[in-house]
Amino acid sequence: MSGFVPPVRAVRLSYGIVLRQLVTRGRIAALVLVGAVVIAIAIAVGASDGGRIDPVERGVRLISDLGFTTLLPIVALVFASAALGDMREDGTLVYLWLRPMDRWPVVVGAWLASITLSLPLTIVPLVVSAVAVDGGSELISATVLAGAIGVIAYSALFVLLGLLLKNPIVWGLGYILIWEGIVAAFGSFAAKLAIRGYTRSILTSITDVNLDLGDLSLPVGVVVPLVIAAAALALAGARLRTIDVA
Repeated sequence: MSGFVPPVRAVRLSYGIVLRQLVTRGRIAALVLVGAVVIAIAIAVGASDGGRIDPVERGVRLISDLGFTTLLPIVALVFASAALGDMREDGTLVYLWLRPMDRWPVVVGAWLASITLSLPLTIVPLVVSAVAVDGGSELISATVLAGAIGVIAYSALFVLLGLLLKNPIVWGLGYILIWEGIVAAFGSFAAKLAIRGYTRSILTSITDVNLDLGDLSLPVGVVVPLVIAAAALALAGARLRTIDVA
């Protein structure tokens, strides 16, 4: 096809466009503030127990309960659901959709843009929190690995959500708070559909601190979320081929 945009160039083009529309002062400032609150809580926890609690266990539970339950999925939701969802709602997605290129590079570019913003806004405060509670190198490495895997998987899932549904923030919060927070605790099948279970399993495998929903092996904790991400991106690409963006 004459003028057809090659896939790699299409990914770069989509990445740049989506990244620019995602970066707003209000959005960044609000999420930086959330990360700062997590750090402040970690500092307070680290200074309050007087050494009575094992610092690794204390740090794992803090990272899991605050970081992987709230900060990480919510930051990923804010950026990933808006990556294509906002462009669809305001009609600007048509400018990408009408270009002579495949649809999947648009999805991949949007996913990479959301990851670019979500990673530093989650990993940095969580690593600082791990240091603040004196969790040691194992907790830091577990936090980085689990956090990166979580951002990759959540971002892909929420990019898809932004294309499938109106009000993806509401649906995404429902998934985070209700499915992962409540439903997954009552059944093994539901737990397998909760990304939180895989990030917790990575923490447990590396630090040997037991967590609810953290009973999977390290390879499973790493590989399955990557498979989930690939499947979500494939579905998002298929959806973008059929969606009415005009």
